[in-house]
Amino acid sequence: MRKETHINIAKIVLGLVAVGGLLTVAAVAPNALKAVDLFYDKKKKKYNTFQKRYYVKKVIERMESKGLIEFYERNGGVFLRLSERGRKELLKYQLKDKTISTPRKWDKKWRMVIFDIEERSRTLRDGLRKELMGLGFVKVQNSVWVHPYECEEVVALLKTYFEIEGSVIFATVDRMENDGWLKEEFQLS
Repeated sequence: MRKETHINIAKIVLGLVAVGGLLTVAAVAPNALKAVDLFYDKKKKKYNTFQKRYYVKKVIERMESKGLIEFYERNGGVFLRLSERGRKELLKYQLKDKTISTPRKWDKKWRMVIFDIEERSRTLRDGLRKELMGLGFVKVQNSVWVHPYECEEVVALLKTYFEIEGSVIFATVDRMENDGWLKEEFQLS
């Protein structure tokens, strides 16, 4: 099976555990099996239920060995929950899937991300800048980035992922001086 499929299955299992909070192992398997069907190339090979169960079990074992999920027993049942590392991994998957949608008409408001991250956290700061650039933000100053479309949810995910809630400010601005170059950059009228 391709590595891409492994990642998708892991993402599904992380999501199922996160949504269910504390999820029983028995409950994960049927839901994951249904989701696994989406990733198999049905033309090339048929996978039976046994093969899918085996594969999901292996993915869960791999995730446990990586410290993404934890097993525990309660009231005679075996349950799964996300570890801190698993929460971080799930956020990474969610960020990777996030995009900022472009509405038909611009509402003439700028979305601004302003951050103050110390020099000793340069790697973190550079990671945030790289993510902002990848999402289509434009740098106004080193720690001030702008986007014309609604993106508060994505910025909230970034703040949580990088654990920098207190160091980042998100603002929606009705007017900004000398924004002609930004309008050109974003091809706005």
